[in-house]
Amino acid sequence: MSSDRTKTGTLLNAYCDSMDRNLAGIVRVLKKKEFEDAFESFYILPSIFNSDLDRGFSLINYDLNEAYADQEDIEELKKLNIRLMMDFVLNHISVLSPQFQDILKKGDASEYRDFFIDWNKFWDGCGTMTEEGYIQPDEKYLKDMFFRKAGLPILMVRFPDGRDVPYWNTFYQEVNYPDLSAYELVRDLGLQYSAACEIASAFNSSDKKIGTLDLGRWEKYRDQVIAYIQSRRTYLGQMDLNIKSDLVWDYYRETLAKLASYGTSIVRLDAFAYAPKEPGERNFLNDPGTWDLLEKVASIARENGLTVLPEIHASYEEKIYEKLAQKGYMVYDFFLPGLVIDAFERKNGTYLKKWIDEILAKNIHTVNMLGCHDGIPLLDLKGLLDEESIQNVIKATVDRGGYVKDLHGAKNVYYQVNATYYSALGESDARMLMARALQLFMPGKPQIWYLDLFAGKNDYEAMRRAGEGGHKEINRTNLTAEQIEEALGKEVVQKQLEMLRMRNSSPVFSEDAEISCETDGSRMCIVWKNTYGKAQLQVDFAEETYSIQIDETGK
Repeated sequence: MSSDRTKTGTLLNAYCDSMDRNLAGIVRVLKKKEFEDAFESFYILPSIFNSDLDRGFSLINYDLNEAYADQEDIEELKKLNIRLMMDFVLNHISVLSPQFQDILKKGDASEYRDFFIDWNKFWDGCGTMTEEGYIQPDEKYLKDMFFRKAGLPILMVRFPDGRDVPYWNTFYQEVNYPDLSAYELVRDLGLQYSAACEIASAFNSSDKKIGTLDLGRWEKYRDQVIAYIQSRRTYLGQMDLNIKSDLVWDYYRETLAKLASYGTSIVRLDAFAYAPKEPGERNFLNDPGTWDLLEKVASIARENGLTVLPEIHASYEEKIYEKLAQKGYMVYDFFLPGLVIDAFERKNGTYLKKWIDEILAKNIHTVNMLGCHDGIPLLDLKGLLDEESIQNVIKATVDRGGYVKDLHGAKNVYYQVNATYYSALGESDARMLMARALQLFMPGKPQIWYLDLFAGKNDYEAMRRAGEGGHKEINRTNLTAEQIEEALGKEVVQKQLEMLRMRNSSPVFSEDAEISCETDGSRMCIVWKNTYGKAQLQVDFAEETYSIQIDETGK
C-alpha cells in the first residue's frame, strides 16, 4: 500500500480552541487511547493565526495566535504522525493588517496604495461618479455580479489628507467612531473647555451618525469637529486584495512558504474564486481568471511541497467540481451531506449511488464531509436533486432546529443550513452512526467535524450570545475537557471512533482500491477491494440499519 495517504486518510476538522481550550488541549485529547490511529491529518481552522473577525477568516497575518497555539503544539501533533491542513485566504485580509494600516497612515504615499482594490480606479470609464465620491458602475457591468451583502461592496476609507477613497470590500465591514473627550478637543482643535465638554457630550450620547449630529449652540464648529471625528474613525473588516499588484504576489509567496514551515501538507484555498475581477466579468468564478489564478497559486504551493484544495461553493449543475477534477485538483464534496439526509428522508439511496458512480467514473478525488464550521450545504444540490427534494431536505433540517440565513432578503440564495449534523438527523444515534459509516465508505478523504464526532446538538445559547450574524455558532460549541470525557463514554462516540480507526488503519482503504456501489433503492452496498482484502458496508435506509465486514486475508 502507498504510504501517501493524502487522498484517503481521515481528517479531523476543528478550531484550535474547539476541544479543551487551545491546541495543547486538542493534543491532549488526541493522545488519549480512544484516538489512537483515528486520524491521519488535522485541518486546523484559521483562528490558529493572528486574526480579528469571522472566527479566524479575517487574517492580520499568518503568525501563530499566541492565545491558542505555539510551535511546540504543532511539533507534538507531528509526533502523533498527524499531518496538517491549513487555510490560505486569497481574496482578502483584515483592515488591521500592516499593509492596510500603512495606507491609513500614509495615504497616496503608501507603498501598499494598490495592494487593495481602489474602487474608482477599477471602474474608471465604466460608470458615473456619485456625490458620495464613488463610481456607480453601469448596469451592464453589474447584471452578472454576485454580492454577498446588500449594496455595492465598498468601504469608504479616510486618507490622511481628508479624502474618502472607496475600496473593494466583498465581505464584512464595520466603521466605528470613538468617543470624544473634552481634553482631546481642547488639545487638538484649540476649543474652549466649556464648548469642548458640550460637544463631546452631544456626540458621545448620539447615534454617531455624522450627517444628523446636533451640536446645538456650537454649530459654528461643525466643519472643524466633523473633520476631526472622521480623521479618528476606525474600521473592522476584510479588504479585497488586488491580484494585479506584484506586492500581493510577494505576499502570496511569503504566506505559502510560512504555511509550509509549520509542516502543512494541504492548503485549503478559501474564497479564492472571488479574487479575480475585471470590468464586464463576474466577480465570482470568472473564466479564465479564476483558473489562471488557481494554477499560478498551485504552482507556488508545489514549490513549497504543498497540495492545494480549492474551496468553491457552486451548484451541481454548474459542473465546477468536474472542471476542478479535470484540472487535477482535489474537490470538496459539498453534495454528500445533503444526499445522506435526502436518502434518510426518502428511505432510498438511488441519488447517493448516482453521485458515487460519477465520482468513480470520472476519477474525482474528493474531500468529503457531513458537518463543518460553515453549515450544511444544501443548495449545492441543484441539478443533482430536483427543487422539491432540495426544499424537503431544507425543511427537514429546519424542522429539527436548523437555521437558514437568507442573503440580504433573498430567500434560498444563501446556500447553507446551520445545524449540527447530529441534530439535522433528528439527534438519532442510529442515524449518526449510519451516516458516518456511509461517509467513511465514500471514495475520497473523509473530513470529520469534531462536534459531529461527539454527537453535538444545536447550540442555541451560543447563537444567542453571538447576536446578529452569529447563526453559525449553533455548530461551533467549544467543548471542555470534562464534556469530552463524558462524551467518550457514549456508545455513539465510541462506535464512530472505532470506525475511524478502521478507516484510517486498514490497508484496504487505499487509493488503489477498487470501489463499487449497488442499491435496490432502500438497501445499499459499498465495497472497497484491493490485494490486501475487502471491506463491505451494507445499509438499509428503510430500517435505518448498517453492517460492516472487513476481510484482510489478502495480507
